[in-house]
Amino acid sequence: MYKNIIIAVDLSHGEAGKELIDRAKALIDDGGTVRLVHVLEDVPSYIAAELPRDLNDRRQAEAKVELGLLAKEVSGNVVSEVRTGAASSQIIQAAEDHGADLIMIASHRPGLSDYFIGSTAARVVRHAQCSVLIAR
Repeated sequence: MYKNIIIAVDLSHGEAGKELIDRAKALIDDGGTVRLVHVLEDVPSYIAAELPRDLNDRRQAEAKVELGLLAKEVSGNVVSEVRTGAASSQIIQAAEDHGADLIMIASHRPGLSDYFIGSTAARVVRHAQCSVLIAR
């Protein structure tokens, strides 16, 4: 069905990522690519001044290791990538950069700002140029 799937993985909710990977296995064509993308939010400068200088490097390294472990669960062509910035815009940018035909993202339970789907998932749905599958 799909040749290039982006799975937005929030490493703080590991089970959701595993469920998305299981769904992707059923949707990917032979020879297709699954790309696991985790986005580290920027630390505001007024907070960053009080944190160790190498914190971002450590966060990035830890995220790469965790994504690598998740990637092992998928057979076939699996790539993992860690980006930094606003989650929704980085997920959309990853899809555009790699020519994705599907973005898969988990949604948390809604708050008042986005009643039906989570705010990151809502932004991805509104702005993505490809199909988006939201799992709850």
